[in-house]
Amino acid sequence: MSLMISVSGIRGVVGESLTPKNLTAFAMAFASWTLRRNLEKKARIVIGRDTRPTGKAISDLVSNTLLLCGCDVIDLGIATTPTVEIAVAAEQADAGLIITASHNPVPWNALKMLNHLGEFLNAEEVSELLDIAEKEQFFPARWDAIGAISHKNGYDEYHIDKVLQLPCIDPALIAREKFKVLVDCVEGAGFSIVPRLCERLGIESVVQVACGGTGLFPRNPEPIEENLSETITALQKSGCDFALVVDPDVDRLALLCEDGTLFGEEYTLVACADFYLKHKLGAVANNLSSSRALRDVAHRYGVACYSAKVGEANVSEVMKEKHVVIGGEGNGGVILPELHYGRDALVGIALIVQAFTFWRSENNRGTLSQFRRQFPDYFMSKQKIVLNHADREALDSIFTDIERLYHTAEANRLDGLKLDFSNSWVHLRPSNTEPIVRIYAEAPSKEEAEALASELKHEIEKRGSGIKKHD
Repeated sequence: MSLMISVSGIRGVVGESLTPKNLTAFAMAFASWTLRRNLEKKARIVIGRDTRPTGKAISDLVSNTLLLCGCDVIDLGIATTPTVEIAVAAEQADAGLIITASHNPVPWNALKMLNHLGEFLNAEEVSELLDIAEKEQFFPARWDAIGAISHKNGYDEYHIDKVLQLPCIDPALIAREKFKVLVDCVEGAGFSIVPRLCERLGIESVVQVACGGTGLFPRNPEPIEENLSETITALQKSGCDFALVVDPDVDRLALLCEDGTLFGEEYTLVACADFYLKHKLGAVANNLSSSRALRDVAHRYGVACYSAKVGEANVSEVMKEKHVVIGGEGNGGVILPELHYGRDALVGIALIVQAFTFWRSENNRGTLSQFRRQFPDYFMSKQKIVLNHADREALDSIFTDIERLYHTAEANRLDGLKLDFSNSWVHLRPSNTEPIVRIYAEAPSKEEAEALASELKHEIEKRGSGIKKHD
């Protein structure tokens, strides 16, 4: 498998596509890119990692490379992705690096690269970085100009403090509910900070599952339905009011209701936005593959709902341009500009728990599954097709043909092809890292969503010369 390169950084399987050679090369390129922007002073770079067994060795290799390029390094040790993002801004650093492959399995790891704002590099910045790497335009330091490393371990509490300082969060009200909550951190970077946040939010009892921080994920770490059967069983046995599930780097949040049903990863952002708009009215944003439910919530409050290309950096860019007050992606990622422009499961937890608390006070201490039913109900189907090289080249014409076929739908070509129908939509999007087309469809019923996705999948297959079927 080849190394995957995107706006969030580089990732691959350690010892295969992710090797000491390319880790060093990209670290040198990142140092050189950062130094170019800070010619008047020594660059300072914040670095943090998740709990994977390879994380410490990669962190040491990358840190030493940065030092030898003349950069000072602020090492947070194990830290969530949003914590590193916040630390870059707090330290007034020049850049940041996060060593995490997010929801990928244990053999994977990655370098996620942040600018001086603690945000992922945009497309132009990535292009500059790749050009430096390709041309090997590195700037190693003289022996007497190498950087220094410092270790800081207080940013978990700093992050939690920032969340609790949000005007809409009231731990005293939450404490009155005497919640008993299950937390599943899949042995990732949230193993300590998520239970600690829950305690400081006023949650009375926290049942911890996979919170040892070993980095040896007990299941597929992506927090989606097919991976959560054991967590659901643990919840049902525990008698907890609900469960909070995060991915290894804690930028995505999934919830389980008291009866073991999923709140729905698409509805993490929807519920957070519905609550937050009561406190700060303004536009909202998601990506083109996210649920229409957010648009419905926005309509209820009389505000705009914008959709960006898939990808956190793309959503953040639209949020800044349109002065959006809350946004994110339908994978459980919530972005709250009041705190920072990054997906943050800790913010999501605080907003969800506070929203549920207020709702319970007016609804006879109802359950989370009852709370979920106040939001519009949509169902989603997610499928994909593997492409050969010829069909990847012809994809634009295939999409144009399909757009003509469904001429009654509202078409959007910002990111692949999205077709909006009166009560459903389908998004055909080529992956940036794999030779596939993702097909997301949403409709009022699961059967309708599956049928719509399958129909469009068939239309692509008919027009391809050698497309492989992939369920």
